[in-house]
Amino acid sequence: MKYNLLSFYIFTFLAIAVKAPAITELEPAGAVYPVVEPDVRIEIKQEAVSKWKQQKSDYLEKLYAYQPTNLQLLPKARQDRSFSVDMTYTLDRDLADKDGKVLYPKGYTFNPLDYMTLTIGLVVIDGADPAQVKWFKASPYSSNHKMKLMLSGGYARSLISELNRAVFYLDQEVSDRFQLAAVPCVAVQKDKHIQVREFLIQEEN
Repeated sequence: MKYNLLSFYIFTFLAIAVKAPAITELEPAGAVYPVVEPDVRIEIKQEAVSKWKQQKSDYLEKLYAYQPTNLQLLPKARQDRSFSVDMTYTLDRDLADKDGKVLYPKGYTFNPLDYMTLTIGLVVIDGADPAQVKWFKASPYSSNHKMKLMLSGGYARSLISELNRAVFYLDQEVSDRFQLAAVPCVAVQKDKHIQVREFLIQEEN
């Protein structure tokens, strides 16, 4: 009896399976509407690009407006003048080697130019003064990259692009060491001292 009942179920199942059409595609049921939500991947990419553009813009704005806090401002030269600077230096502390042996005691005086030759010179201008920038462009120092261009005012980043050369800021330590007092000026080594020359720029009518 059990065998006959099982055979009946198997026969019935096979008959249905043979007669039933194969399902090759699911068909929609009910109303279908297009997807209106944007692709989340596209949204993330667009947001990342937008943030990067804003960050880049903010960075460039800060870069072009950057000035160091120790920028040394110098007044405009009132006359042409030239003077020598003695680079003699007196140690304010003992100078010792790695073992603690004092090589040069506090108070020792020396001129570094007795032992070395400076291969570069300094040109200092106020980068915020168009007349001084124009003066520098027309000067022989503009094409001489052994002359280090330093600013006592203005912004280095914009002048780097305009002059196509490296531009640095003048700090108080360098200004004091070379006894710089007015701009534009040039400082170069001459024998065992530094020769500083200030230039008067005539006002244009």
